[in-house]
Amino acid sequence: MLAGLLYLGSGVGLTLIRLIRDRGLNFPQLAITEWTWLFGVILFGGVLGPVTLLFGLSKTTGATASLLLNLEAVLTAVIAWTVFRESADKRIVLGMAAIVLGGIALSWQANVDNSLNWPGPVLISIACLCWAVDNNLTRMVSASDALFIAGVKGLIAGTVNCALSLVLGLSLPTGLVVFSTMTLGLIGYGMSLVLFVLALRGLGTARTGAYFSTAPFIGAAISVVLIGEATGWLFWLSAFLMAVGVWLHLTEHHEHEHHHESLEHEHGHIHDLHHQHIHDFEWDGQEPHDHKHMHIEVKHKHPHYPDIHHRHTH
Repeated sequence: MLAGLLYLGSGVGLTLIRLIRDRGLNFPQLAITEWTWLFGVILFGGVLGPVTLLFGLSKTTGATASLLLNLEAVLTAVIAWTVFRESADKRIVLGMAAIVLGGIALSWQANVDNSLNWPGPVLISIACLCWAVDNNLTRMVSASDALFIAGVKGLIAGTVNCALSLVLGLSLPTGLVVFSTMTLGLIGYGMSLVLFVLALRGLGTARTGAYFSTAPFIGAAISVVLIGEATGWLFWLSAFLMAVGVWLHLTEHHEHEHHHESLEHEHGHIHDLHHQHIHDFEWDGQEPHDHKHMHIEVKHKHPHYPDIHHRHTH
C-alpha cells in the first residue's frame, strides 16, 4: 500500500505539472520500440521490483536488506557494460567500486543476522536485478519527455501496487495519511525520477547509477544535521569512499574518434556540435527548444560521455 501511494503521488503530481506546462494533455510521439522499453520500465521498476522487495523484507532483517540493496548499482553497471556495451575504463570501474563499498560501510551494522534465511536475500537480490533492468531500459527512452516517462510509470505502478494491497486485504489509510504519502511520493519518487532520466540522457546508465548510489550517504548526512544522530567511524569511512568514487567519475576524460550514424529523435536541445540542422517550421530563435530532428552521419573526435548521442561500441 505504501509503495502504491508513493507511486500514485508521483504519477498524479507529475501529470498535473505536465498539464500546466503543456496547457493540456499532450502525448509525446514515441516509436513502437520506445513504448516497448517504457512498458518494460514500468513492469520491472514499478511492479516486480517493489513487490519482490517487500516479500523479501518480510523474510530477512533490515540491516541485511540494506547491505543487499547495494547490488542495484553493481547490477546496473554490469548490464550497461555487457548488454548495452556502454563504455567503461579502469577509472569508472574503480569509482563504482569505491561508491558501492561506501554504501556497504554505511549500511553495516553490528547486529547483522548471520544466520540468513535464503528466501529473503534471494528475493531482495531479484528486486535489485529488476531495478537494474529498469535503469537500463529507462536509458533507452531518456531522450523523451522526462515528465511523461516518470508520470506514466507512477500512475500505472501506483495503481497496480494499490490494487495488489487491496486484494491482500489491506484498506486505505486516512485522508491526511494518503495526502502526506502522495506528496512525499511526488518529491521523493517523482522529481527524483525526472532528474534521474535527465542524468541518463547526459551521462549514461552506469555513471548515473553510481552517483545515485550516494543516496544512502546523503540521507544519513541529513539525519545527522536535522535529527542529530550520532556518527561513527563507518560513517566517515563511507563518506571518504564515496567522495573518492565521485571524484574518479567527475575527473574522467574519455576522448577518441567515433562515428555517429544518422538518427532521428525528439528532446530539448540547443544548436551545439551535434544539432546542426535546419527547421521546417517557423522558429523564434529561443533555445533550448524541443522538436523532432534528424542527426546526419558524422565522424569526429571530442571528449564525451555515453549520452544519448554517444551510444557506440569501442
